[in-house]
Amino acid sequence: MQVRLADRLTDLAISTFLWAFRISVVLIVVVGTYLTLSSGKYSLDTWSGLVITGLATGSVYALVALGYTMVYGILRMINFAHGEIFMVGGFAGYFAGVALNGLGFLNAGPIASVISIILMMIVAGAFSTLVALLVERVAYRPLRNAPRLIPLISAIGASFFLQYSVKGWAGPGVYAYPDVAVLDQLVPIGFIRIQWIQVLVVVAALVMMAGLYLFVMRTKVGTAIRAVSEDKATAALMGIDVNRAIVTTFAVGAAMAGAAGVLFGLMFRQINFFSGFEPGLKAFTAAVLGGIGNVPGAMLGGLFLGQVEAVGPQLFLDGFGVPGLSGLAKAIGFTMLVLILVFRPSGLLGERISGQRA
Repeated sequence: MQVRLADRLTDLAISTFLWAFRISVVLIVVVGTYLTLSSGKYSLDTWSGLVITGLATGSVYALVALGYTMVYGILRMINFAHGEIFMVGGFAGYFAGVALNGLGFLNAGPIASVISIILMMIVAGAFSTLVALLVERVAYRPLRNAPRLIPLISAIGASFFLQYSVKGWAGPGVYAYPDVAVLDQLVPIGFIRIQWIQVLVVVAALVMMAGLYLFVMRTKVGTAIRAVSEDKATAALMGIDVNRAIVTTFAVGAAMAGAAGVLFGLMFRQINFFSGFEPGLKAFTAAVLGGIGNVPGAMLGGLFLGQVEAVGPQLFLDGFGVPGLSGLAKAIGFTMLVLILVFRPSGLLGERISGQRA
């Protein structure tokens, strides 16, 4: 009797705390937003710039998050080495860009610059795909039928291995991405300030995400991937090559992560052996926000997280006079993750799965 009473009191205390947390965060968001907007401290140009920055950053998060959510959807495991796959692609794109710049082609004109960037993304995608397939073959495939904790530990080990292998090869220094002059210019639109690099990142991300969605939903290979995601044993009985579907999933996710590595490097102008950790962690957060295992959810989660990080500090906290707003972007992003998981544990677009699949 006393045990049951203690359990009930514990559940009540937890429920009370969660509701108090929800109400507190909602009040901070609503009151902070009102105080910030009513103060008139920031102009429309400032807000539009923050929104555009969030859209560009969120697009990169979304591209990397797609790799997390696709692998989870088919293997029910978190590929924690995916951030390093992203970093490897960024390095491959860097060296391709340096080679093109040495040939004088990178900045030979707008068309030459666009072709160069496409080549950099192709090289980065190919190299990331190769590394991802090696990781899948060595670190994941032998453990496919093992308890879930074991592949997770293997994924963390693969992440550290790739990270410090690149450190041993390229050194701990920061590499400055080649400058593409046309990307620094402003788009000739009078009512908004936006650089071509931001347009490139958003457009490239949207095109790749749309292509991935059509690939998964409209092709035979995509149908096979979805079938394996639902039930590997039944898919195999229907004549689907399970290994091929899994390898294809790793390859597609890695190619998009490699391309995202180039976009990230062009946007932030630097890369080092540790560049995959933070974007990878945020992309995983985006995948969880959108609903892990859900492709549209990963896209939405990445864009949502980018906007919250870019706009949130000024919009929610500036009205309270909180100092050092730029350093609070990460905290706000992860607070949003906690809120989503509290209000909707399956994520924004999370699928309802059966107990057997869960």
